[in-house]
Amino acid sequence: MAVERASLLSGDDLCVADVSCQDPPDGWTELRPAPVFGLVMLRRGMFRGRIDGVDQVLDPACVYVERVGCEQQFAHPCGGDLYTELVLSEPRTAELLGGDPEVPQGLVFTTPRMALAHRMLVVRARGGADPFELAERAVALAGEVLAALAPARVASGRPVRDAARRRLVDAARAALAADLGLGLDELGRAVGCSPHHLSRIFRAGTGEGIARYRNRLRVTLALERLTEGETRLALLAQELGFTDQAHLTRVVHRAAGLPPGRLRALLGPRPAGSGGVTTPERA
Repeated sequence: MAVERASLLSGDDLCVADVSCQDPPDGWTELRPAPVFGLVMLRRGMFRGRIDGVDQVLDPACVYVERVGCEQQFAHPCGGDLYTELVLSEPRTAELLGGDPEVPQGLVFTTPRMALAHRMLVVRARGGADPFELAERAVALAGEVLAALAPARVASGRPVRDAARRRLVDAARAALAADLGLGLDELGRAVGCSPHHLSRIFRAGTGEGIARYRNRLRVTLALERLTEGETRLALLAQELGFTDQAHLTRVVHRAAGLPPGRLRALLGPRPAGSGGVTTPERA
């Protein structure tokens, strides 16, 4: 079987891959234990799974929840297939499931919202989106799938009271203001909350996701630095947590309508005698 795997996001706790399987063999694959916890989300095709001796049909309207150590084998009666694989570390899985890394057995049937979130994750990753945004999207999708499988356990990790949620949002905003280079995992650790729950609470409290809020902060600070005459765009990108200068340029241009160079010319200090407005001296 020819398998092509393209990494969309790679980290210690979270990996997302775009997988294409072509020319699968007839019959069942060899029986093997699952090495990781993962979500297998078909986008095209169909295959059968024999999980701990139980047969299941896996199609694009469901998510196969792969549990570490389960005995599994697969058959591809309709030929090749295309799917997204989302792999979480044991600590990240435990965070999503109320502190217990043991994943319940079952198959999750997708909602239109899940299907859209899945495809938005793939499209944004292929388009070169910020890894912070991709991590937020992937964790939110994983949380939604697991909430359908074990709603009580997923809900157990969320702050209950409004005051606690407000404090959490404020703590996250303060942490971002202090260090715009924080990743989603680091931000969650800084405020003592799983990234999944933090993303949900932050969106409820501010009306937007953490990645978009962080971009607004970065653009605002970039505009101020350009107003002050900053010319070292690569350094500015690094200090504000952008991937590189090109990333800074794209985000600022999209938000403000002009690239950084044009904005610096428009907003930056003007040399003496350039026709700017002056304030008369007073006796």
